[in-house]
Amino acid sequence: MNYNMIYISRCFRLNTSTKSVIKRCLSSQEAIERRHHLFILEKKRQLDTVGRIEKIEVKYKGIPKECTLVMNKDISTPYECARHFSEWHMESSALALVDGTVYWDMHRPLTGNCTLEFQSFNIAEPQQVNKAFWRTCSLVLGACATAAFKDSVPVHLHSFPGPDIRSGSFIYDIDLPSLPDWKPTPQELYTLSAEYVQLCRKKINLERLDVSEELALEMFVDNEHKAKQIPSIARNNGKVTLYKVDKHIDISKGPMISNTGQIGRVTITSVHKLTGGGVSDPPQLYRFQGVALPTGVILNHFAFSILTDRAKKLNPARSPMSPLSEAHSQDKAAARV
Repeated sequence: MNYNMIYISRCFRLNTSTKSVIKRCLSSQEAIERRHHLFILEKKRQLDTVGRIEKIEVKYKGIPKECTLVMNKDISTPYECARHFSEWHMESSALALVDGTVYWDMHRPLTGNCTLEFQSFNIAEPQQVNKAFWRTCSLVLGACATAAFKDSVPVHLHSFPGPDIRSGSFIYDIDLPSLPDWKPTPQELYTLSAEYVQLCRKKINLERLDVSEELALEMFVDNEHKAKQIPSIARNNGKVTLYKVDKHIDISKGPMISNTGQIGRVTITSVHKLTGGGVSDPPQLYRFQGVALPTGVILNHFAFSILTDRAKKLNPARSPMSPLSEAHSQDKAAARV
């Protein structure tokens, strides 16, 4: 991070005019670096507040046998519990199930005595694991789309809806204000897919952090869409849940899978233009769509091509441009399943 960005990070609390300067001065890459810098600082601050380490009992249920682990409250994670068993437990576990009811991120610290089960993609009832997989795919898509464009092309991430496996594709709605009529070529879609595959091969852990509404607004001061969404997200408890993959940080309630290496075969299939927003909405958004399989799921080329063709069609999930559309009703119904 250069000295200009460090200075901006220290003075962002001053006033509205300072925030306007940040919006004008930061490139997409600088905004990513600044957000990452603030995330790391806040994570360290929260860790420092833990104080005296307390021990908790984690009762593990699963193979090879049930046992009780003594771990550190607010520090130890399910992933660190998996280290006590085998490399297979570490690599195959996408989520943790805490106390039999709460689906927990593998890298999220445990907060008290609990029972713990590991959830992989081949369990008997994988609905929640599949949703976490689809949700993570959307998050990573936002990261790749941001990195794929040159700095001269502003990329403002808007949002991605709740995961619906039956839709056939994971998506992210993105504002590209300098590209009013962009129609990606097959080569550009291939470049996006290559960027995605490269990030997955790095096997980057998904990190979760709950922050205050004030800090979330400061972190996303360069993105007017996120800034508008944050107050309603924080309305219940004043907190906003963030996820980090590499240096990319985004908002999501989670949970997410353990790391990007659990995303196997993947392709970005299409980009559709969405229009019809209100006066306060952007004039248009682009819906980026893709399809993926978890690592270890084998599918022949013909079968995967069928999934790819299906994922090219416009995903019917609720559009931010027309929140009261029929698609909205369909999405709400899907969310209840």
